[in-house]
Amino acid sequence: MPYFDAASSAPLHPVARQALQASLDEGWADPARLYREGRRARLLLDAAREAAAEAVGCRPDELSFTSSGTRAVHSGIYGSLSGRRRVGRHLVVSAVEHSSVLHSAASHEAGGGSLTEVVVDRTGRVSPDVYAAALRPDTALACLQSANHEVGTFQPVAEVAEACRAAGVPLLVDAAQSLAWGPVEGAWSILAASAHKWGGPAGVGLLAVRKGVRFAPQGPADERESGRAAGFENIPAIVAAAASLRAVRAEAEAESARLRDLVERIRTRVAELVPDVEVVGDPVRRLPHLVTFSCLYVDGETLLHELDRAEFSVSSGSSCTSSTLTPSHVLRAMGVLSEGNVRVSLPLGTPAQDVDRFLDVLPGVVASVRTKLGAPVATAGPADAEEFVVDSLGRLCPIPVIELAKAIGNVPVGGVVTVLADDEAARLDIPAWCEMRGQEYLGEHPAEDGTAYRVRRVS
Repeated sequence: MPYFDAASSAPLHPVARQALQASLDEGWADPARLYREGRRARLLLDAAREAAAEAVGCRPDELSFTSSGTRAVHSGIYGSLSGRRRVGRHLVVSAVEHSSVLHSAASHEAGGGSLTEVVVDRTGRVSPDVYAAALRPDTALACLQSANHEVGTFQPVAEVAEACRAAGVPLLVDAAQSLAWGPVEGAWSILAASAHKWGGPAGVGLLAVRKGVRFAPQGPADERESGRAAGFENIPAIVAAAASLRAVRAEAEAESARLRDLVERIRTRVAELVPDVEVVGDPVRRLPHLVTFSCLYVDGETLLHELDRAEFSVSSGSSCTSSTLTPSHVLRAMGVLSEGNVRVSLPLGTPAQDVDRFLDVLPGVVASVRTKLGAPVATAGPADAEEFVVDSLGRLCPIPVIELAKAIGNVPVGGVVTVLADDEAARLDIPAWCEMRGQEYLGEHPAEDGTAYRVRRVS
């Protein structure tokens, strides 16, 4: 069964498995002790730190191992904000950061700090100039991911890092998605990553803090990992994480080119094979193994279940797959279609025939889901009413858009369809539908029990 969700968690790399098994026998003792078992464990820990630091591009004494990538992000943000509290309490993040960054930012704001979210364009990329303009004299920390976890877009980290350096603001980079493919360029100050994203074991994160960065670890003091990660180090997992990072880096150039070709095949063929689909993310400046697209008139959760039945494991940023029933914050910030969203992220070694079979299966799966939901095959109906109202209150995506697509044929060119909806996803999906289908979005206004979205028929 093809597994196409490496961006969530990559399969354990063979080198990681071998290193983990070997270090279980050698790395179980306390590395802080002076007897031979402790010295042996210390040698393993030091060697892993040196290997990981080389891959990150920092000094070994600047790198700490944490219990997860999320813990690395939280520690990096809180430690830097605390270390620079005399400067101010202003935090800058992009609107498409991983939830670990945004949750930290929300907690900081709830505690009295100030926050600026930098907008992105439709590819998910920030403008270096706009980001630089968000920096203030009281900015204590700036955060910018190296590559987006949902759509794969690379961020201009080097340019933003230079702007931060000029302003005297440290930049924290979440490099979880990109570190397997190479070091992060630019004069970043703090970096966080997670081993299970590159084929290491879960439960190991990396936190690199450059010398000279004001940093005050939070929580009770602990003598391990420079005080930045409390508790006994999981040496076997750390050794496996470092070994697998070195291994994937050795394979990165060849695999990057091969997977980029496969992803480009998906990007091109999906748009040809599936009607009413939007491929999102930067088409060039992107991760080599990841592609995301959204399908009109499709329930994301149903689509994922049907692909799973067809033996393909994929992910989604669709609101329909979330317990909160709100659109993905990444897709919302980009202003792109969120319904029927599919993220394909290929693990190392993915064979071309798996991709070809996915492309063979996908059109039929999408068509089947659309049929079940009653999606329009073509615009039809008498065009005699200047105004047409569609009541979709109480109905979740993609039903409001499906009803809009059916109703647009009931008004003449220049006529208006008003969609009443209370599903939050409609705020994103109706304007996106208008852009895809060449219709004019007139805006929204509050209505009883929901929101009224107005669309003028152009053609």
